[in-house]
Amino acid sequence: MELGERIKYLRQANHLTQEELADRCELSKGFISQLERDMTSPSIATLNTILASLGTNIADFFQPDRRGPAVFTQEDYAVKDDADIGARTCWLIPNAQKNMMEPVLLTIQPGGHSFLDNPHEGEEFGYVLEGSVAICLGKQQFEARVGESFYYRADLPHQIRNTGTELARLVWVSTPPSF
Repeated sequence: MELGERIKYLRQANHLTQEELADRCELSKGFISQLERDMTSPSIATLNTILASLGTNIADFFQPDRRGPAVFTQEDYAVKDDADIGARTCWLIPNAQKNMMEPVLLTIQPGGHSFLDNPHEGEEFGYVLEGSVAICLGKQQFEARVGESFYYRADLPHQIRNTGTELARLVWVSTPPSF
């Protein structure tokens, strides 16, 4: 994608007209039009001003597209069985620890549990797909059943336990990644 196309894309994503962007940057509408059609090039200072008005900066603007695939299949998953604790962790996104969040599918046998996680920065969210679980936060314990979700800041020791008699399955998301 050319420089002008990318600026036009960002302008439209910010719901701005060429005139509105020009006004924010103290430039002419004609200059923005020419820029978007790659008929002119901005100075670095002008490009900085335009990008700031569009909510980004030069470093991010020229960063290669790191989005990668948006859909992953079972072949992409990494799985770890922990028979000692009665749990199976399935990482749903390859190399998720490099991302802002880390979603896993956690399966816990009756009487099993996740590893005890020490306090860390971030937040955690879960959604119970099957069974029921106890969320242990410090000295408190909260129950979550099928169709229920949970959320907490991870600043206390925490663990998920299956206190029921059936298999428990849940999607568990940690941010930043801690697994």
